[in-house]
Amino acid sequence: MWQLAQHSAGICVRFVTSAKAISARWRLWNQNLAMVHMPATGVSGLDLYIKDPLRPKNKQYHWIGLGQPEKSPENEAELVGGLDGQPHEFILYLPLYNGVEKVEIGVNAEAEIEKAPARTTKPIVMYGTSILHGGCASRSGMSYPAIIGRWVDQPIINLGFSGNGQAEPEMAELLAELDPAVYLLDYCPNVNANGIRKRTEPFVQILRNAHPDTPIVLVENITYPKHLFVQSARDNTNEKNMELHSAYNRLRQAGVKHLLYIPGERLLGDDGEGTVDGIHPTDVGFMRMAQTIGPIVEALL
Repeated sequence: MWQLAQHSAGICVRFVTSAKAISARWRLWNQNLAMVHMPATGVSGLDLYIKDPLRPKNKQYHWIGLGQPEKSPENEAELVGGLDGQPHEFILYLPLYNGVEKVEIGVNAEAEIEKAPARTTKPIVMYGTSILHGGCASRSGMSYPAIIGRWVDQPIINLGFSGNGQAEPEMAELLAELDPAVYLLDYCPNVNANGIRKRTEPFVQILRNAHPDTPIVLVENITYPKHLFVQSARDNTNEKNMELHSAYNRLRQAGVKHLLYIPGERLLGDDGEGTVDGIHPTDVGFMRMAQTIGPIVEALL
């Protein structure tokens, strides 16, 4: 868990500059640039978006540049050139499955660069597994927490832990120390049915005791593509989701308010094209997840 916590998933830098070209230099924490099922651009790269305030709210941020990691530990790249030299706001996303020791942003000497206006809204806290962590987006801005963050234009705290995120009570105590606008809990892929039955209610109650009015969203295990043809896999996921829904009902009956539930059946779509390995979403899968989860989160803000 501690090593995974060194990953920069969910961290982004917002700045305003009049630069005509933007470059970056970044020093990576881990020498493994890529994984067998996830490209180096997502694992260890930088991802740049520009804001256009004239576009609709959920489309204001437009992709504009990429920092491709070619070696470890230090990389340098021009992210974008040929800009108009007018002040624009940018978001630079840091690597999903690597950490960074430092990141430097470079602009032409005559350009101005400064922090973007501070956000005054509370963050959205998302807790879960390797999927929420960002596996296996092609770019760091394409995880579903990042997509939703751009759409609602609010900070996201990404607490996805690959191979972990198992709704431990210790994690609930740590999450309860935060003061978010919304808690989103997406841990089912890494917890078996018995664990979901035993851990969900105590986890939610710890958060609710600390924050009586903060919305808490429970997300079912996604429906994997093979479920259509592999009965055992379908039964396993159905059992987990039944336990989550039962826990949700018991919490509601116990008087827990501001508790929402998102079914997993349609999160990846129904064409089997939403994952890279049958489990972890591609950019297509993440976009579909964001299109379902995003409006629910936005309505709670």
